[in-house]
Amino acid sequence: MSARLCLIEDDPIMGESLQDRFTLEGFQVDWFVTAAQAREHLRGGGYAAAISDIRLPDQEGDALYLSLKRDGQVLPPFIFITGHGAIETAVQLLKEGAADYVTKPFDLDELVTKVRGLAEAQGGDAPAEEGEPLLGIAPAMRRLEERLRRLARAGAGVLITGESGVGKEHAARLLHQAGAGDGERPFVAVNCGALTESLLEAELFGHERGAFTGAARARRGVFEQAQGGTLFLDEIGDMSPAMQVRLLRAIQERCITRVGGETPIPVDIHLVSATHRDLRALVESGEFREDLYYRINTVQVRIPPLRERPEDILWFAARFLAEAAAEQGREDLQGLSGQAQEALLEHHWPGNLRELRHAIDRAVILAEGPQVTPADLFDDRDEPGLPDEAGQGLTDYLRRCERAHIVQALEAHGGHMARTAASLGISRKNLWEKMKKLGVKAPG
Repeated sequence: MSARLCLIEDDPIMGESLQDRFTLEGFQVDWFVTAAQAREHLRGGGYAAAISDIRLPDQEGDALYLSLKRDGQVLPPFIFITGHGAIETAVQLLKEGAADYVTKPFDLDELVTKVRGLAEAQGGDAPAEEGEPLLGIAPAMRRLEERLRRLARAGAGVLITGESGVGKEHAARLLHQAGAGDGERPFVAVNCGALTESLLEAELFGHERGAFTGAARARRGVFEQAQGGTLFLDEIGDMSPAMQVRLLRAIQERCITRVGGETPIPVDIHLVSATHRDLRALVESGEFREDLYYRINTVQVRIPPLRERPEDILWFAARFLAEAAAEQGREDLQGLSGQAQEALLEHHWPGNLRELRHAIDRAVILAEGPQVTPADLFDDRDEPGLPDEAGQGLTDYLRRCERAHIVQALEAHGGHMARTAASLGISRKNLWEKMKKLGVKAPG
């Protein structure tokens, strides 16, 4: 049976266009022009996804969604259509549990792709997870979180990639928690790049008493400590060739031998690895074993850098600020000033979440007033440019932010249009249109 789609759109031209396209794509489409009509049918359930305009004649689309949630209604994933593309609006919608949003004018092919992905997720063994997002509220992070939960049920080996500071260990912990079931299985993490080869060997596999100078007693390694749970090997790309051989043997044989010992010890673990390096390139250069690469890389998950998901910046900043204020007894802090929010959104964040956390911790210490200011967040040499005119309008400011973000994305992908469009979550046609509108020159 084809998936059912709930469409809530009062514009007859837009509604007919969406109904026709999704019907051609194989969906059963129920089209409603008012919130009241949609409310009764949504209570009946059975929809794989819902698309709703924000502006409806009898009630705002987001108000309809929130009221149904407050009533305890189990809802399908919602995608909102809005003509108001401010980051604050998108953040609030996603924060309240919406699956995604599109801004008019939107690319219909992209919308079909989004809906199809949500419908497929709904048709699996379990519905999409509800509740507070853990990895971020950007659509890419919500999809990543759902994917990690599915992988947790499969128990496959996972390789998490991404720049330093993006939250790879946090993602590994989510993967562990989603698959732990009883919540009592251990999660053990070790940074392979922070230890010398000899120290890493003892850390991974443990050692017997007298194995080396200072080994006054036997010690279990992280393989044994993680028995029945998850072992997270961070920065596995920094591991020496000799250690790669020992790790591969442990994974293949599912047993380890302590340093200075002779008795094989069986281990039962879920291995999750992470790196900020390009392991495929390291394999090609001979620095990383190809057989080990395929052993740890059953499924690869990439965490995008913070600059590619600006919706997450203020969301994480608010969380970090609440935590830091509580730790430091700053009950007087009321939040971020408007200029502080602008400064956070304009910053490039090369250090990702780790850098953001540091900036917020610094601000909580330095803030003298009830609100955090840009000067509290950044040293003068790091502070991003602020608007030249205090009276600059929101439309001009958002236009400038969008232009800067597209330019950064083009630079990051070497001017390649298809890859740039994919990283931004839009079609190539949409990217060309935005570049023309914003005065961004096409790559040479």
